[in-house]
Amino acid sequence: QVQLVESGGGLVQAGGSLRLSCAASGNIFSINPMGWYRQAPGKKRELVAEIYRGGSANYTNSVKGRFTISRDNAKNAVYLQMNSLKPEDTAVYYCKCVSDWTAYWGQGTQVTVSS
Repeated sequence: QVQLVESGGGLVQAGGSLRLSCAASGNIFSINPMGWYRQAPGKKRELVAEIYRGGSANYTNSVKGRFTISRDNAKNAVYLQMNSLKPEDTAVYYCKCVSDWTAYWGQGTQVTVSS
């Protein structure tokens, strides 16, 4: 089993910044990829960004140029730096990792952007 613990959510005004962190622990085997998803009320959960062990990353179009994903392989951690936040970024953000072909999810952290 792998446990994911997220932190860094909160309330911010439009144009502001937040940094999300997620650390994995437990029976870890070659976590790849690690990523962030989000789910707004009444909407499906969507991929925000994911990063592979070698550093390559993918972003959903709506966050390109504003969000940056990074990871620390030694700490089994992934981060999401969110800049120029918009009200439409409001959602619960979930950390996800794949280890030994199994997907694990964090408990979610709320991000609220006020206009």
